Amino acid sequence: PRRQRQMCIRDRVASVPEQPFVTGPEREQLRAIITQQIETLQQDIANLEILVTPIAPDVAIGRLSRMEAIAEKGVNQTKLHLSRQKLASLQQAQQCLESPGFGACEICDEPIPLARLKLMPDTRTCVACLEKLQGS
Repeated sequence: PRRQRQMCIRDRVASVPEQPFVTGPEREQLRAIITQQIETLQQDIANLEILVTPIAPDVAIGRLSRMEAIAEKGVNQTKLHLSRQKLASLQQAQQCLESPGFGACEICDEPIPLARLKLMPDTRTCVACLEKLQGS
């Protein structure tokens, strides 16, 4: 089944703000950060895909080395899964970057600080709401 294109969640802001949450120069900074992070993740994913290929049983690497290789493969599979999730999240943020609601917390609709967006451009919540969600 085909996945439907997700709407930018940030577009659900109750009313379209008079001023966008993120200005033009800030948006360009975020675009560069997102692009760089996507490129890095794509390289990491390509490398991880090589590392998670099965080790043929006829390759003589020794019993302990094979067990270590199997354990390492499991770690790399987890890294690959998390990297793919992060890539999808960044690609979604890249698509939503032009939305007037980009930079708004999806819970409280308050602006997410630019410093937080620069560190985590795919974030969807402010720190206060995230802490409430996590019960901190």
